[in-house]
Amino acid sequence: MNKSEHSYPRLTDFLPTTKKECELRGWDELDIILFSGDAYVDHPSFGAAVIGRVLEAEGYRVAIVPQPDWHGDFRDFKKLGRPRLFFGIAPGCMDSMVNKYTANKRLRSEDAYSPDGRHDCRPEYPTIVYTKILKQLFPDVPVVLGGIEASMRRLTHYDYWQDRLRPSILIDSGADALIYGMGEKAICAIAERLSKKHSDTTWSDIPQIAYLAPAPLSDGKGGEAVVILHSHEECLHSKRAQAENIKLIEAESNKMYAAHIVQHVGKQVVVVNPPYPPMTTKELDAVYELPYTRLPHPKYKGKRIPAYDMIKHSVTIHRGCFGGCAFCTISMHQGKFVTPRSKESILREVKRITQLPDFKGYLSDLGGPSANMYAMRGRNSKACEKCSRYSCIHPKVCPNLDNDHRPLLELYHAVDNLPGIKKSIVSSGVRYDLLLHKTGNPDIDRATQQYTRELITRHVGGRLKVAPEHTSDQVLHFMRKPSFKLFHAFCRLFERICREEHLNYQIIPYFISSHPGCTLADMAELAAETKRLNFHLEQVQDFTPTPMTISTEAYYTGLDPFTLNPIYTAKTQQQKLAQRQFFFWYQQQQRSAIERTLRQIGRPDLIRLLYSKPRR
Repeated sequence: MNKSEHSYPRLTDFLPTTKKECELRGWDELDIILFSGDAYVDHPSFGAAVIGRVLEAEGYRVAIVPQPDWHGDFRDFKKLGRPRLFFGIAPGCMDSMVNKYTANKRLRSEDAYSPDGRHDCRPEYPTIVYTKILKQLFPDVPVVLGGIEASMRRLTHYDYWQDRLRPSILIDSGADALIYGMGEKAICAIAERLSKKHSDTTWSDIPQIAYLAPAPLSDGKGGEAVVILHSHEECLHSKRAQAENIKLIEAESNKMYAAHIVQHVGKQVVVVNPPYPPMTTKELDAVYELPYTRLPHPKYKGKRIPAYDMIKHSVTIHRGCFGGCAFCTISMHQGKFVTPRSKESILREVKRITQLPDFKGYLSDLGGPSANMYAMRGRNSKACEKCSRYSCIHPKVCPNLDNDHRPLLELYHAVDNLPGIKKSIVSSGVRYDLLLHKTGNPDIDRATQQYTRELITRHVGGRLKVAPEHTSDQVLHFMRKPSFKLFHAFCRLFERICREEHLNYQIIPYFISSHPGCTLADMAELAAETKRLNFHLEQVQDFTPTPMTISTEAYYTGLDPFTLNPIYTAKTQQQKLAQRQFFFWYQQQQRSAIERTLRQIGRPDLIRLLYSKPRR
């Protein structure tokens, strides 16, 4: 189809959102109704669209109710009636509180997943709010939770916005089951089980779900491995217990074959079943090649959905990330094992993008959780099956890791050779430690050098964003990020390539303040280091404690979960601002406060380094 022949899809090309749209399909009954906290964008980067399309492909009649009004008479929750099988809750692509508030608990400038960036389209904790309404209206219909909000709140977790430990979101919501991680297989298994009219108790053998059972839990796991956590009540009384729990939870999240996890909460038990094995390439291809329109639902015509504007011409090339960063949710959600899509599937998606009427020839991203992990895996798969390391590249690159960039180079070349493609940009995060790693294999090392050069010269729009996160090796070690010495080495490599290619490009580094383990002295050194490198920082952020990460639990407990030693964290607004000010040492209005702080912490030597003439 030529672009001139491309027209806006028909209403029936989208999953239905109203009774009228169901009637247009000839449906008088629905099997599954999904309630989404995000606007409905029929694109594979939006979770509700993916789950809806996967269920549709299995033959189920599925509808989506995006951003229902949770006030008044709950008409949005009643308008499609009672589904034959279950309600699904897809609260959004981000945790609702992270989406709504900054690290300083201030309202963000806009809700990126709502029309025109409006803030009033979803409640706080939509998983809980939507489920309680549905249970009030349809108490006998099962409710299944999914998405990042449920996944990262599946067990006792610290909630930064309420500054307290909360139990599994199953307890707070009253839902029947929770799917954690990427849920395509689990949601289909639940649908199949319920369509055969099994009782709810038989869900207990479905992988990758969490559910509640009466306490005490009878020994019904058939000899399978079970990890028993400290109870929710123990964690309320002991921060050490919570720190010990998160270490165990993360360990199981990074295993190919995990154990069941059990946690008592009052008179109930939360049971987390082991996950499905990572998807195969064929299975992942099938998910991304479902008939997405790649457009917002027609109900949003004339309205802007900020997140869609960012990703509409992007392509996801793999799932999973083996970086294991302590502050990141990916390993707990997607896992560390990378599943690549096939080159053929990616090319078919890119060809569809080139036919969109607003496509001008520029792919906004050809990436994934980490841009340059495509097709990387362990050389010896048997070793990976027994491995419980949280990261394949920290503290050192695993000798079993096959970090060959040749498949990614082949993919870039194939995409760039397609008609209609002027440039494919890589805007996902790049692990520069992988680019600097020497394997000793001349072919792989040569390919890494070629990839680095081509990334900089062909796939960057003049500014390469990378995330050293900090300059202190002690802080970086806790973050599970490489030494800042590697960032220096990468800067030298970047500058050399730009010089040789006659390019006036920039590195844009990303840094975090107030992370557990970071002191004022560490931030002062960061200011001095960025001054030496001539960086005026733009991409900066205060650490935001997001549910159920290692860094968040360290923030709450004050303990390193792996050593149980105390760890300092800036917590008050004053402490956070004192750290943050060092990002902006070059701003005149910050100078007096920075000089005063440097004298207070006994580092007046840095005043002369930052400012040629210290003030009297």
